[in-house]
Amino acid sequence: MNEAYPLIRLRDRGGWLVGRDGIVVSFFIHRDHTEVAPAIWRAIETYRRAIPAGSLNWYTSDDGDMVPLDDAGWEHNRREVIDCLEGGGRTAELRESPSETGGYQAEYYGRLLNSPFHDAPATALAFTFPTEYLVRHGVEHLRTLTFQLARELPFSFGYASFAIVSTQDSWRSGDWGKTEALLARYPGLGALGAGTFSSRLGTRALSPAWITFLGQPLLGQLGGIDALRNALPFPEVSLLPMDGDRVLVTLDEWPDPIDTQTKAIPPQYRALARLMEPFLFQYEGEELLPFQHDTNEWLRRFLKPSRQ
Repeated sequence: MNEAYPLIRLRDRGGWLVGRDGIVVSFFIHRDHTEVAPAIWRAIETYRRAIPAGSLNWYTSDDGDMVPLDDAGWEHNRREVIDCLEGGGRTAELRESPSETGGYQAEYYGRLLNSPFHDAPATALAFTFPTEYLVRHGVEHLRTLTFQLARELPFSFGYASFAIVSTQDSWRSGDWGKTEALLARYPGLGALGAGTFSSRLGTRALSPAWITFLGQPLLGQLGGIDALRNALPFPEVSLLPMDGDRVLVTLDEWPDPIDTQTKAIPPQYRALARLMEPFLFQYEGEELLPFQHDTNEWLRRFLKPSRQ
């Protein structure tokens, strides 16, 4: 399994690391952040306990600067998440490095559903792990941890995937030719940041992934767990119902980047993509910007005919 993971190091023109290989776990919650703040903070604490001590060293302050994450900084972020009586948006960004993308990151973007500043908001929470964490601890440990992170979150959509780990999508400033080649070769490689889609995902879905989280209202729109069972009659697939009318869909034994130079896209990914297609996020408009068009195409990658 270790040999199947590509080593990814994307750098910008200044030589700074802006993207690397790892695992991303993201959740999108169609609730006001004021309703879910305690559960969000407990998930962040679960993540902090699970990663090596000292992996989170910096955070984004109120004025946008990166400052050291000491005990006072941790309390600042707790208040930013929990103390939300005044409404408005909330942000917590915890980093391994102040200047480069590290393997460990936690990002939280609390939204209000009636916000006039976002097209289709969804409260978003994302965690990252370097590939070395998966190799060291094993896939069962990561799967169990992913479930623990998700346990209290009333998500509508979420995923856990092998991915390009990046800080606020800074991978876009790297060598685009190299990145484009990676995304074309490895359809199991995630690349989308939670911050971007917290403003526009609403109740829609992104692509299927190794683990796909489905809750309300999206799960109901898909037809519920019975529709999932009918659409995914594959031995590799497992469905784990969760309280609150949610389900954790695991499409494969491990987070496979799916190297199309050696194998075809597994049919279960295509089957879930077909079920999700009517609710798949797409940028809309007559004249899309190039990155919007490329994102639309990439999100539909499991719906395209196989070339093998």
